[in-house]
Amino acid sequence: MNAAAASPLTGAPIKVLLADDEGLVRSGFKVLLDLEDDITVVGEAADGAEAVERARATRPDVVLMDIRMPRVDGIRATAEIAGTRGLEQVRVLILTTYDTDEYVFDALQAGASGFLLKDAGPAELLHAVRVVAAGEALLAPRITRRLIGQFTARRTAARAGEDRLAVLTEREREVLALVGRGLSNHEIGAELSLSPATARTHVSRAMAKLGARDRAQLVVIAYRTGLVDPAS
Repeated sequence: MNAAAASPLTGAPIKVLLADDEGLVRSGFKVLLDLEDDITVVGEAADGAEAVERARATRPDVVLMDIRMPRVDGIRATAEIAGTRGLEQVRVLILTTYDTDEYVFDALQAGASGFLLKDAGPAELLHAVRVVAAGEALLAPRITRRLIGQFTARRTAARAGEDRLAVLTEREREVLALVGRGLSNHEIGAELSLSPATARTHVSRAMAKLGARDRAQLVVIAYRTGLVDPAS
């Protein structure tokens, strides 16, 4: 058991909502998560519509959201949760079976804080829940660059004539590029000779100026605007 992490808002155990149309998957996750002192499962949902309803009722810290579910899929459910007043602090962690699933990119744009493959081990899943609950992005490093690069290439026309980065200072652009490459605040600080706190401040300012919900959306923006080259 692990009591090192907790809800960033209350100090209480991290509240998790499980959304997956397979009962056995939900049961397995529930057993694993409920063994932890700092995590508690507050509800389950078998489809996206139910996930939104349960999120409104339970106000979880993290929703483990499957993408492919009946009635309402995980992308629409993520967008509804992200756009619901009172649920601004709820973080959605997308679970997917495929490492080339275009829908994962769409889910990040809808407001998800990251994604994880369903074949991840127990320790990786627990780490993901704690990272996302703490307000960080969780983007599986081995597939993030390939995934985002593959599908942002199809959307280049959407940014024609638009410079979303004009609102940023040169330093904030540098920080955004490093966020897009997957660096943490400590790594960004080391790269730019800044303290981690200063790097965090630049990240927060970039998020505010670009209207990004969280760090995951900054990564998407970095790729979509061409600030980060998927081939690099």
